[in-house]
Amino acid sequence: MPAMLSDWTEVCPLADLLVRSADRFPDRKALAMPEFALTYAELLQASADVARGIIGLGIAPRSHVGILANNGREIVTALFGAMLANCVAVPLHARHKSSELGYIIENADLALILTTAADTRHVDFRESLASALPSLAQSAASAALDLPEAPLLRGVVVLEGEASPGCISRQAFERSMGRVGADQVDATRRSTRVRDTALIIYTSGTTANPKGCLLAHEAVTRGPVERAERRFRSRPHDVTWGGGPLFHIGSLAPFIGTIGTGGTYVTDVFFDAGRALELMEREDVSVAWPWFPAILQPLLDHPEFRPERLASLRKALLIAPPALVNKAQSIFPQAEFMQACGMTETAGIFALCGPDETPEQRAVSQGMAVPGVEVKVVDVDTGTDLPPDTVGEILVRGYCVMEGYYRAPEKTAEALDADGWLHTGDLYAKSAEGQLTFHGRAKDMLKVGGENVAAIEVEAFLCNHPAVRIAEVVGRPDPRLDEVAVAFVELRPGMAASEQDLIDFCRGRIASYKVPRAVFFVAGTEWPMSATKVDKRALRSRLASQADGSR
Repeated sequence: MPAMLSDWTEVCPLADLLVRSADRFPDRKALAMPEFALTYAELLQASADVARGIIGLGIAPRSHVGILANNGREIVTALFGAMLANCVAVPLHARHKSSELGYIIENADLALILTTAADTRHVDFRESLASALPSLAQSAASAALDLPEAPLLRGVVVLEGEASPGCISRQAFERSMGRVGADQVDATRRSTRVRDTALIIYTSGTTANPKGCLLAHEAVTRGPVERAERRFRSRPHDVTWGGGPLFHIGSLAPFIGTIGTGGTYVTDVFFDAGRALELMEREDVSVAWPWFPAILQPLLDHPEFRPERLASLRKALLIAPPALVNKAQSIFPQAEFMQACGMTETAGIFALCGPDETPEQRAVSQGMAVPGVEVKVVDVDTGTDLPPDTVGEILVRGYCVMEGYYRAPEKTAEALDADGWLHTGDLYAKSAEGQLTFHGRAKDMLKVGGENVAAIEVEAFLCNHPAVRIAEVVGRPDPRLDEVAVAFVELRPGMAASEQDLIDFCRGRIASYKVPRAVFFVAGTEWPMSATKVDKRALRSRLASQADGSR
């Protein structure tokens, strides 16, 4: 049979991935964290118990179930519990404040929230929910809430730890479990269709409120499992490390891929470079998803880092400036580093470096469209297709693309056109061979005196300075040039550079209109972060506040 016909696509509902792997590898670790591990059999049993509780509370199939937890036992059992109960899971951002959380709870039409009080060292989710839902404490702890802030919400379950007023305790939830048998869970699970919505993941953008991306079971399982099996596979039993939160698609997608292929997923409640190194070494990690410089750089800079501690590492995904990609590849010559393109609206990755690409290509580009997905680059203003190597907006079409934004038909119409193309708002150039190079968000394209300046280009250049660890560039309004580039920079430990040093470093080496007009220094703990990346909206707000204060 010809090689082009040797691959096939396998698609199933999300819960079935766990059921299958638990049947094949019951005693293998599914999840490993510093303090505990869950085998596949244990994960399936605990998830089935959550599903029994959901059904026992009278939550109907296809209802929306919110999940508010950090990485840990509760978030994974809640996710698969919702899937086994044929519900739609809505992961809630653990760092959201009350206004954001309250908006999503109401906008997502949540019928139930699953949360935890098992570990309150970092955040007490009971307090977060009490702030977002002021009426909760005055309500009876039952599955019949009557909250004006969230009229469809029937209950808030605290899976572990002490329940606060208005919430359903673990003990009460277990009584609901007792009313439902395993056969009922199995029948409910089997009614799930692959084109049903599996997840609603809220993503922040240029709009005032987050938007809920409707992601089908096919979208969230097909690509991650296929890549884990064929592209990231390095041995029969891969152990995959992810440093990010599982409520974010950047970590959730590789977790799903790991479960779908019977691997072991390694993570922590929070990211700490020292803890991560110990855990990765202990679990003999073969695949790593550091994703961004903010995660990888602290690992490489840690005083106890030694390459031999990660001797089993064979595959890694990193989106970073060329200097850091080349550095990582030189430190781990036995591993294959690759870059990718992805977003929440495409259920994660839609383009990835190929195995035949050179190290030089991997350092500067983000790969090519993955099988089954189409991409094209168009003029931002006219929408016409652009010739190779021309920067424009990238459009994506295929099985991974969201169905739309929940309860936002006007936003859906802006993002998805009549031909099924997703208008991403990301700027890329596409080579004649199909390789994609990221040039930032359309809103990150500065207009300096009529000249286009890609923020990512200036950031990458600043990272060539030996003292610069991380650089982020935003635009500052300017009365003469419309706007100018301003850089926020974190320096490497033990190294020094002044604002003028970095400006002088750029002068004469990049176009004058691209040179930052100011540099602000940021300590490693001071970056305003979204789930995995620096929040540039917060940086722009910081600039605006400084400007207001100087008036």
